[in-house]
Amino acid sequence: MYAIVKIGGHQYKVAENDTVFVNRIAEGEEKITLEDVLLVKDAKGKVKIGKPMVEGAKVEATVVDHLKTDKVIVFKKKRRKGYRVKNGHRQPITQLKIDKIS
Repeated sequence: MYAIVKIGGHQYKVAENDTVFVNRIAEGEEKITLEDVLLVKDAKGKVKIGKPMVEGAKVEATVVDHLKTDKVIVFKKKRRKGYRVKNGHRQPITQLKIDKIS
């Protein structure tokens, strides 16, 4: 059984007991319910496609941790001008564990 879920403008394929890394969501919550479910495939192989969302479908998840991704180096240079700038960026993300699809 799996579902396609929309979280923060991105679509993720999730199944029960999966771990998913998504863009940072609100801190302070341990359990969240995702109701933007686009598609659900049950254990029997039956597929429900939403228009745009599947009615009554929801995914329950637990927030495991708030992390940062690997550093991305941003280096700017203009030749013969002595201009060099080096910056780094780490995107904040949230680790979710999918508990239940219903």
